[in-house]
Amino acid sequence: MGDHCVFCNPELDRDQRIVMSNETCLFLQLHSAQKQGAPLNGSGVIVPKQHRDNTFDLTKEEWNDTFSLLKLVKEQLDETVKPDGYNIGWNCGEVAGQHLFHAHLHVLPRYKDEPMAGKGIRYLFKNQGGSL
Repeated sequence: MGDHCVFCNPELDRDQRIVMSNETCLFLQLHSAQKQGAPLNGSGVIVPKQHRDNTFDLTKEEWNDTFSLLKLVKEQLDETVKPDGYNIGWNCGEVAGQHLFHAHLHVLPRYKDEPMAGKGIRYLFKNQGGSL
């Protein structure tokens, strides 16, 4: 997987850029997520530098570095895009919506004036007849 993985090799996706990093992790954003008013303005993913299929494969150091980087990412996003809230989440496995099989933590700034304001990550399930 390594040679073709866009998280192992961020340069493979020309729309993607490394915003910040620490010893074991990167924070990546798509250029399209940096446009004011874009649906996911400011969003990105935190990924381990080493290929890990999903969250459960992370080392303790990668877990700790993910959390440390998340705090720095939040500080930067609070300053630059000024969100009103955040959704943070992992998709683990195909049935759970994981489409790229390299662990990645979604960081999604949320805004009061967006169409889905006030709707959390369980909203879809609740409104599809689920009982979550």
